[in-house]
Amino acid sequence: MSTEKELESGDIAQIETVNESQEDGETHKTIRRIVWKIDKRLIPILMALYIFSFLDRSNIGNAKIAGMTEDLNLRGNQYNIALTVFFFPYALFEVPSNVILKIMRPSRWIAIMVLAWGTVMTLQGIVKDYSGLIATRVFLGTAESGFFPAASYLLSIWYSRFEVQTKMSIFYSSACIASAFSGLLAFAIEKMSGVGGLGGWRWIFILEGIATVVVGTSLALCLPDSPETARFLTENERSILTQRLDREYGRSGDGHERHSFQWKYLRSCITDIKLYLAVIIYWGNSICLYGFNYTVPTIIKALGYSSANAQLLTVPLYMFGMITTITLSIWYDRAKTRWPFIVGPYLFSLLGFVGLLAIPHPSYPGLTYGLLFLIPGGGYPPLLTCLAWLSNNTPEDWKRAIALAIVIGMGNLGGTVGSNLFPEGHAPNYWMGYSICLGVTAAAIASTLVLKGVYERMNGERRVEGGDGEESEDQEFRYVL
Repeated sequence: MSTEKELESGDIAQIETVNESQEDGETHKTIRRIVWKIDKRLIPILMALYIFSFLDRSNIGNAKIAGMTEDLNLRGNQYNIALTVFFFPYALFEVPSNVILKIMRPSRWIAIMVLAWGTVMTLQGIVKDYSGLIATRVFLGTAESGFFPAASYLLSIWYSRFEVQTKMSIFYSSACIASAFSGLLAFAIEKMSGVGGLGGWRWIFILEGIATVVVGTSLALCLPDSPETARFLTENERSILTQRLDREYGRSGDGHERHSFQWKYLRSCITDIKLYLAVIIYWGNSICLYGFNYTVPTIIKALGYSSANAQLLTVPLYMFGMITTITLSIWYDRAKTRWPFIVGPYLFSLLGFVGLLAIPHPSYPGLTYGLLFLIPGGGYPPLLTCLAWLSNNTPEDWKRAIALAIVIGMGNLGGTVGSNLFPEGHAPNYWMGYSICLGVTAAAIASTLVLKGVYERMNGERRVEGGDGEESEDQEFRYVL
């Protein structure tokens, strides 16, 4: 059995010309070894960073029921405003951030972002009033804005079209872990109330912020930047990987176009109706899940549980979301199709909102809690399918980086809506919140079906154009449905 070091140019040429589904056993084993090396180096780092990112943006929901509202003397809708202001800079700076990511070394730019948001989170633990809370939330949104689109883009440049969603699901599942762990962590840290003369909710921010800063300090040394510069791969492995990805996305040439910014990519993204359909699909997740994440501890507490038990009872909800996300994503990549796996989970989530609207609250606490499982269980998986679908169907590196940033940026504006859907005055029924989430989920399903039709039409046009048997490489590219 030959090793990677024994692979010569002839082996590389064989890999380049054979379709992945037709690879011989030795070639397939070689690629599997390379992918496994990438997995071990890239995925754990991105998962850890996303755990800290999600903890730092959403722990305000735990801090709220741990005494923050009383200590900062928040009144009326001030808490919801503090949630909302995070999303404006978060959405605004995502495209510029991905442009910088392509210009700088990704490891350095991401390290800068992590250090920045960790510092802001630590300072959020010592704010004295509402104005200080607003200021830190704005700076936190600015600092965190680029991470998710950067991570999504990094995964797209390392993996093939029908590997990327599985990898995204493992990465994104860390959000579910963070959401679950947030409740456990807040439960433990809240017991530090009085230490150093500070409330327990302040220690939630301070300790999680310090941990983020510690992780950020070592990031530039351990996060790989690109397949072309990966030192943990041999020269032949880098060649195999690069040529495999070029073949997968129908690319050729010296790579200059892939690595030089051109304004045509930005113009093409801004005028592309497919991106706006993807944004609506994204809103099915962001509007509903942000509202859910920020409010679910309060919803559970209103069912008659203590603050501590409400924190703990959020854990199973997010673990269920993690299980459905990973399981369905593996299935998606094997099926090599996307649209049914957006519609299906969203229908699951839609049933949850119908049920929550149909029953009186808090008369049936057990039933209410059971229906809450359908929201993360059906709402988390479609986000990854949407991003994988967009990545699969955007072969140009620069356009993909910008397209992902635009969709994620505009999609996360849904957080400004979601964070205001469940005001305290609407407890315990939350008719407005559940109704809007129901409508948004239905719109996401409709947009998925329209986008599927657009890609079918484009594939049909390419078959007609290539009907003379002399298709160009671009014509050989087929959109994933």
